[in-house]
Amino acid sequence: MEATILSKVILPLSLFIIMLGMGLALKVEDFSRVFTAPKAAMIGIASQLILLPVIGIAVIYLFGFSGELAVGLLILTFCPGGVTSNMMSYLAKGDTALSITLTAVVSLITPFTIPLLTFLAMSYFMDASHNFSMPVGQTIVQLLVITVLPVAIGMLLHNKFPEKTKQAEKPVKVFSVLFLFLIIAGIIANEWANMAHYFVTTGVATLALNVATLLLGYFIALTFFLEKRQAISIGIEVGIQNGTLALLVAGTILENAVMTIPAITYSLLMFA
Repeated sequence: MEATILSKVILPLSLFIIMLGMGLALKVEDFSRVFTAPKAAMIGIASQLILLPVIGIAVIYLFGFSGELAVGLLILTFCPGGVTSNMMSYLAKGDTALSITLTAVVSLITPFTIPLLTFLAMSYFMDASHNFSMPVGQTIVQLLVITVLPVAIGMLLHNKFPEKTKQAEKPVKVFSVLFLFLIIAGIIANEWANMAHYFVTTGVATLALNVATLLLGYFIALTFFLEKRQAISIGIEVGIQNGTLALLVAGTILENAVMTIPAITYSLLMFA
């Protein structure tokens, strides 16, 4: 499989299908829960959008990253949640409804925050010797089409055909995880000669990011006197990143192979 086919066609298409699957499981009340249970939702959203990048910056300086690797790791922190986090929250006996709400709300926010934060990260960590461009407006539109549009279509289908979409929920979730593995497998096959170097370069750092965000998300929730089930879900939502979206931003939109390295190693280690 050529890298262009993987990054230009398969990756965007797979993310569209994954987000469509997420929309099939969503209802309007999943969004309204922000108002009916505001404390847990606000802590979760703030942790995902603010705490994550802060921890990412700490990891960057701790491991001495710079340039494209630093930007790639930060892009990962700009892409929280995903259907995987909902499934893991359920398996861990967390508050699955809260997990779904956090994923749903953040999925509507990140198409706007990712381009802006990525532009700032590139401006700060990449010097004049790197030729880079980040068309913020165009990227927002691309992310809206690939993430928000399929969620809206999925919700519409759920509203029109509730029984059929309910039957499709579990297969779609399993399919989403398998799709991510297939994408990563394609990238690994294409970059096999460099994989050992990638893990030596970023493996420990991305593992540290995963463990630190899981623990901090969990204990911050407990610090604010949330229930243990809610703390579990917030810990998972903060600690599990949307690797597919990070790969799309770094590999497809920015077309930078080096920036995809943290997302590749993180995605493989995250499931373990």
